[in-house]
Amino acid sequence: MKLGDGVEQAIHSMTMLASLSGDGVLSAAALAEFHGVSPSYLLKHLQALSAAGLVTTVPGPKGGYRLARKASAITLLDIVIAVEGPQPAFRCQEIRQRGPDPLPLRYFEKPCGIAAAMLAAERVYRAELRKTSIADLISDLQTTDDGGIAARGCAFLELNERKSARQGQE
Repeated sequence: MKLGDGVEQAIHSMTMLASLSGDGVLSAAALAEFHGVSPSYLLKHLQALSAAGLVTTVPGPKGGYRLARKASAITLLDIVIAVEGPQPAFRCQEIRQRGPDPLPLRYFEKPCGIAAAMLAAERVYRAELRKTSIADLISDLQTTDDGGIAARGCAFLELNERKSARQGQE
């Protein structure tokens, strides 16, 4: 299975947004700069996160993005679904019913064993993503970081975080 680059960008952006102060926001341009990615491509994913209710947008010259919920209430599955859509990775096309000499439909009353196995794997995959929140990722980083990653992020936020009136976060 291959997830698009937008998933990685969205997850990293969400962890950065989780580090904002209570009234802080970051622009899409700042998030793109920090991660070294295309602003227009990242903006597309930020809009998807906003539509899914994971980030809040604050309009205006001091506007930007911030989390719409607590970091502990946003899972990796939430982000993957927001960016990639809710469809399972494997979608059975019932190709076993195609080709020469098709069999009667009675042979296809039960789901295909391949589709059943793939959907079982999808359930496990989604369950694992559902177990990990943005807060968990931040906590894991804090236990492994020698301070360099945190210092880089803090220095960037010091320069780029915008203060804005809180509008319904959490």
